[in-house]
Amino acid sequence: MSKTQTPRVVLCDLDGVVWLAHRPIAGSVDAISQLRQAGVRVLFVTNNSFSTLADQYRALDAIGIPAEGDVVTSAMSAVTAIKSSWRVLVCGGQGLIEEVRATGAETVVVYENRPISGSFDAVVVGFHREFDFQVLADALTAVRGGALLIGSNYDPTYPTPDGPIPGGGSIVAAIEKATGVTALITGKPCAPMAGLVRDMCPGVDVADMVMVGDRDDTDGAFARTLGCRFALVLSGVTPDANNIDADIVAPSLAGVVQHLLAP
Repeated sequence: MSKTQTPRVVLCDLDGVVWLAHRPIAGSVDAISQLRQAGVRVLFVTNNSFSTLADQYRALDAIGIPAEGDVVTSAMSAVTAIKSSWRVLVCGGQGLIEEVRATGAETVVVYENRPISGSFDAVVVGFHREFDFQVLADALTAVRGGALLIGSNYDPTYPTPDGPIPGGGSIVAAIEKATGVTALITGKPCAPMAGLVRDMCPGVDVADMVMVGDRDDTDGAFARTLGCRFALVLSGVTPDANNIDADIVAPSLAGVVQHLLAP
């Protein structure tokens, strides 16, 4: 695909691109509408493992973006590493819990089932506000007992209107430090998430995709994992494009779409 050719699919991050804590970034809703009117599929690819798919759909619909069937989350990627016969300790939010339960695996939520007992096949980690010393201790015990440590994503922070907050990657890093075990990361920019995107876009060559995101280490690296172009927006956690290798740089999603749809 030439740099001026309109893509068939735009892979769009949510936090820092479409919204900040569900508050739409100026121009983002119209930009997505413009893409769809031009025949471009918009697939929302997010490392948010906290929210359920239904929550994501409702939140997007509330700002005027119908999205059912067009959201891929790191919770969905995490469960690609899980077998239905496993016993899994979930250190994460409702989105991660829902996806693990859907596999048929025995699901134990670390902060809902204290005291924790027995052995586990996997410990699956994502963002959750219940994280505390006891969660860390229970995860440590399970991993030392032989459980596979899975991180839904490795994002250290998430953008909000009031500035960044600790992300799921910070929780994963704490458990890694305590256990001495390196987690299997499944979300952006890793291969399991890329596989989900390919599965949801049958017949579309990666050369006809563009990844739009606010982090080079996550979204840019994901574009490189897939082999597609990367458009960096400065509306999230990245304040400037210095030393970042992006095909497109714009203040926001609106600017990216203006470039992609230029005649």
